Amino acid sequence: MQIRISWPAGNITATLDAGTPTAQALSKALPLTSSACTWGEEVYFDTGISVSRETDARQVVEPGTVAFWTDGDALALPYGPTPISRGWGSPRTEFGGECRLASPCNVLGSLDGDVRALATVRDGDPIRVELIDE
Repeated sequence: MQIRISWPAGNITATLDAGTPTAQALSKALPLTSSACTWGEEVYFDTGISVSRETDARQVVEPGTVAFWTDGDALALPYGPTPISRGWGSPRTEFGGECRLASPCNVLGSLDGDVRALATVRDGDPIRVELIDE
């Protein structure tokens, strides 16, 4: 399953595992619009859907992971370190690229292309998420 995430300065696509309960719930809610929040090198936004934490939820993920933050009913799109990442604020170290989410999140899939495009998202930007017809 593919989705497109758009904001005023750009857009990116993502490929999701349609077999997860969270991805299924998200697909039923699309298209959706929200307001972006930024936290270090992560963009997150409210989805209006509420799901349970899945058994394989993770707090440390790879840059470009599409995650669902169950504590905030939000999609979380990390592209680099967050304020709670090991090594945050210091020069790039072995931990400098760690994407540590606020709490364990359901992993839905991954962003396609250059995840650094998310650096152009500003706090408060309107965000639109839509399903791409396959």
